[in-house]
Amino acid sequence: MAILYAYSRFIPHLLMILVQIGYSFLYFLAEAAFSHGMSPHVFVTYRYIVGGLVMFPLAYFLERKVRPKLTLVLFLEIFVLSLLGASLTVNIYFASLRYTSPTFITSMANTVPSMTFIIAIMLRLEIVNLRNPRGIAKIVGTLLSLAGVLTITLYKGPEVQSLQGAPIHIKSNASQQNWVKGSILLVVSCITWSLWFIMQAYTLKRYPAQLSLSAWINGFAAAQSAVFTVFMQHKPAAWSIGSSIVFWSIIYAGVISCGLTVSIQLWCTEQKGPVFVTMFSPLATVMVAILAYFLFGEELHAGSILGGAVVIIGLYMLLWGKEKDGVQNKSQKQSLSTNGKEKLSHLAVESSAGRDNETGLEK
Repeated sequence: MAILYAYSRFIPHLLMILVQIGYSFLYFLAEAAFSHGMSPHVFVTYRYIVGGLVMFPLAYFLERKVRPKLTLVLFLEIFVLSLLGASLTVNIYFASLRYTSPTFITSMANTVPSMTFIIAIMLRLEIVNLRNPRGIAKIVGTLLSLAGVLTITLYKGPEVQSLQGAPIHIKSNASQQNWVKGSILLVVSCITWSLWFIMQAYTLKRYPAQLSLSAWINGFAAAQSAVFTVFMQHKPAAWSIGSSIVFWSIIYAGVISCGLTVSIQLWCTEQKGPVFVTMFSPLATVMVAILAYFLFGEELHAGSILGGAVVIIGLYMLLWGKEKDGVQNKSQKQSLSTNGKEKLSHLAVESSAGRDNETGLEK
């Protein structure tokens, strides 16, 4: 039991690693769907519909007794949360994938932890003390992760020859590529994504049912994205699913990305905070680069390898600082609790002694 308790604190870490693995495959499946003519906005709408169909039954049966009452204010808050981090962010994000590549967008998305960390400091959700090693580790880790991302993005270096016998090949549409437009869309999506993680922390305090919140986010996002898509896509043919790869991409995106991973992220946000959740996004960059080379036969450059190594070092330093903060806060709470109990015990002894003295005087 002691061993299980010791390792239980690493459950959020393991779950977030699995989330990044799930996201890594999503990028390639989405790129394949777009190369087969699927509109990014239609893709996002379908994935949230599938996610809602999966999550609503689970939330209804598993959280029936613990789900808080949904007030009008909370309803509107979840609506804004869905608009900010689901329908708006994901539509912009996948639109940028149409103009760039999976490796590029995962590299740029690593600015999200830095943005979230800075916003969390401004809102006092994170406290950084530069006088101790924990605070320095979090700052240096953030800067190293950002430096690794910039290395991957700006420095290509010598090309590592792609594998000729790669089992899967996805043809990207070069005529659609527009790196400037894709970069602008990515920056906007990263900003809204950071705000979404911060807002999650506040919403979870008032609505701590993760499955139900995930179901509402999927439902609202599906409706919001559908309205947006109707304005963007006037042809009914854009809604058709023309191939099996498009169909299975939608199923994967809905069940894994919109259902399972969102629920895990909400739980980890409640347990560890929004900065902890976003700190794992650099792993997706490394995983996508590995998958792109070994599984999909895409070109890999020395800059990606160097930047990936720097990202991992920065991530480790961030996790170390966060973990030490958690241990420190836990020990402080235990110390305060122990001191409080000792004071109460001392007061009880003094009170008992005073009553005994009064009884002796009366006698």
